[in-house]
Amino acid sequence: MTPLRVLSIATLFPDAARPNFGLFVEKSLRALAAQPGIDLTVVAPIGLPPFPLSLHPRYRALRALPPYENWNGLAIHRPRFTLLPKIGARFNPAKVARAVLRTMREQLFDVVDAQFFHPDGPAAMRVAETLDLPFSAKARGADISHFGHDPATAPQVVEAAQKAAGLLAVSESMRRDMAAIGIDAGKIAVHYTGIDTARFHPGDRAAARKALGMDDTPAILTVGALIARKGQALVIEALPTLPGTHYWLAGAGEQEGRYRALAQKLGVADRVHFLGAVANADLPGLYRAADIVVMPSASEGLANAWVEALACGTPIVISDAGGAAELVTSPIAGRIAQRTPVAIAEAVQTILAAPPEPTAVAATLGGRFDWDRNGRELAEHLRRCADRNQIGTVPI
Repeated sequence: MTPLRVLSIATLFPDAARPNFGLFVEKSLRALAAQPGIDLTVVAPIGLPPFPLSLHPRYRALRALPPYENWNGLAIHRPRFTLLPKIGARFNPAKVARAVLRTMREQLFDVVDAQFFHPDGPAAMRVAETLDLPFSAKARGADISHFGHDPATAPQVVEAAQKAAGLLAVSESMRRDMAAIGIDAGKIAVHYTGIDTARFHPGDRAAARKALGMDDTPAILTVGALIARKGQALVIEALPTLPGTHYWLAGAGEQEGRYRALAQKLGVADRVHFLGAVANADLPGLYRAADIVVMPSASEGLANAWVEALACGTPIVISDAGGAAELVTSPIAGRIAQRTPVAIAEAVQTILAAPPEPTAVAATLGGRFDWDRNGRELAEHLRRCADRNQIGTVPI
C-alpha cells in the first residue's frame, strides 16, 4: 500500500497547558496514525495576542510550549500565529494558514485534513491551494452553529466547503445543519466519534460514589465548560422541584460565579457541588457515580460527554440539540427534554423513579462509537479525497 501523506491542521489539540483541550481530536488522529499506510503530520497552531496582551496569565503557559514535540506518540508542530481576541475570528484562517506554511512548505503531502471547520477549514483551503493539494474539513458543533452563521466568518466556511474534496460531520443532525447554510450535503459523510470501552464501561456505582465521597442521595451530573450555552443554570433552577437531589458540575468557566449566586438565591447551594476541571482519567468514575447526566445545551454537534456517559451505563437527559436523537433512541438511554427547568425536572424524576440497568444503557450505543473504526473511516475518507478525479465522498 502506498503511504498516504496527511497534513492535519488542528487548532483544537491538547498541550501541557490544556491537557483536555480537544482531547477527542487527539484520539481521532492517533487512531488515524495507527492505520496501515498512513504517514501523518499534525500541526496544532497556537494563537497568541500581540504584546502586551500576550502577558496575560491566560497566555503565559501557551508561550512556553515547545514549537515541536512528541505528544502521546504523535509528532506535533506548534507554530504561533497572532490572535486578536474576540474581534479577530475572520482573520484567523489566513493567519493559521501562514503559520502552517512557514512550518510545512518544504515537506510533501497528498492531502490536507482540517479537524475543525473554523478556522481550520478555511486555513486548510489556503494551504491546499498553495501546495496544490486536495483537502477535507470536519464539522463538530460550534464551528457550524456559530461560525457558519456569523456574517464575519460564514462566507469563509461556505467557500471552504465548496472547494473541499470531501467533508465530514460528527452526526446526521450536523450534516443537515451544514446543508441548511448552503453546503452540498452530497459531499458530507457522517463520521461518529470513538469511545475507549476499556475505560468507559459500566461499573459499581456504590464503589464509584464512595471513592468520590458521595453519599447515597440522588446525584445528577453535568460535564462541560461552565458557559451559558451548556445550560447548567437551567439545571440549578430545576433543583427546587427535585428535593434531596444533588447536582455535580464538572468543568470550569466564566459562569461559575453566576451559578454559585443562583444556587444561593434559590436556596439549593448545599446541593450544588462545583468540581472544577476534571482530568479525563477521572471521568469514568464520575459518570458511574451519577444517577443521570443532565446536559441541556443550546447547541452541540454530538457531545462526547453524552457518549461517554451512556458507555458507563448512566442515562442522559439532554436537549434536542445536534445529534441528540441519534443517541437517545429509547427510554433506556434517557430523555430529550425541552430547555426549561420544569421539563428537565420531570425527565429527571421519571428516570429516578425507574432507573434502567447500566448494562442496558451501555448497550444502546450498539457498537457505533469505536476509535479503531473512527480511524479506519477517516483514513478511507482521506484516501478518497486524495484522488483528484473523485470530488466528494460516499457515506462512511
